[in-house]
Amino acid sequence: MSATDAFVKHGSVHGPDCYRHEAAGLAWLAAAPDGPRVVEVVGVDDDKITLTRIPDTRATADAAVQFGRSLAAMHDAGVDAWGAPAQGWAGRCFIGSRPQDCAPTDSWGEFYAEQRVRPFVRIAVDLGVLGGADLAIVERACDRVASGELDDPADTPARLHGDLWTGNVLWTPAGRGDGRGAGRVVGPGDARGAEVEAVLIDPAAHGGHRETDLAMLALFGAPHLERILAGYDEAHPLTAGWRDRVPLHQLHPLATHSAGHGAGYAVALTDAARAVLRL
Repeated sequence: MSATDAFVKHGSVHGPDCYRHEAAGLAWLAAAPDGPRVVEVVGVDDDKITLTRIPDTRATADAAVQFGRSLAAMHDAGVDAWGAPAQGWAGRCFIGSRPQDCAPTDSWGEFYAEQRVRPFVRIAVDLGVLGGADLAIVERACDRVASGELDDPADTPARLHGDLWTGNVLWTPAGRGDGRGAGRVVGPGDARGAEVEAVLIDPAAHGGHRETDLAMLALFGAPHLERILAGYDEAHPLTAGWRDRVPLHQLHPLATHSAGHGAGYAVALTDAARAVLRL
């Protein structure tokens, strides 16, 4: 592979686990039958990860529908427990460059509140961007989630990307990998009759709630979001009331951003917590 075909990340401050965790998560997601295309890992060691470079193009409505279908298939591949890490991974886990736990639990609510939301809330408090009445609202919401009151006994752990904001979904001409997830290009600037597919990068893979990945796509404005959701719902019908639960599943990304990107996210986190208390 030439240098122009490769993308290299190196120099993590977290030691050897960081890039190996990323590689394990990518392999686990890629193993899901009929799932989305996942960026290929060319090599990984203690200090760097080398990935295939993904040529970019514009997302299309048809490609978005197919991505929704394939995302549902990836989630359906499942995992044994809430909070379980990628299969075969026993080291530390991360979201981006931030460590986070992946300790399997029997309750989604307990896992989500205690391992995904509260650790970053504590950092936001230490930074001085969250406190007082707002902190009390967030803590009440976390208490409610951790109690299991919002768990649905019919839910089973999904195989999640775990950091599925729009920047971690690349859109590329199809046929540069295994060809899964192709949709026809109809937008300006693309060759007529070409194909486009979504490619996943940078996961924080674990066993979680399928609505969490969808809520993160919504939080940061994925292109053709309604088409993604339509494709998803076609492949795996979403449970009634899922739109009302979007703020619940945005607590984690809003908490992580409150812990590193300023008070504006802490305000949004508090608003989401209020919505959770109204569920």
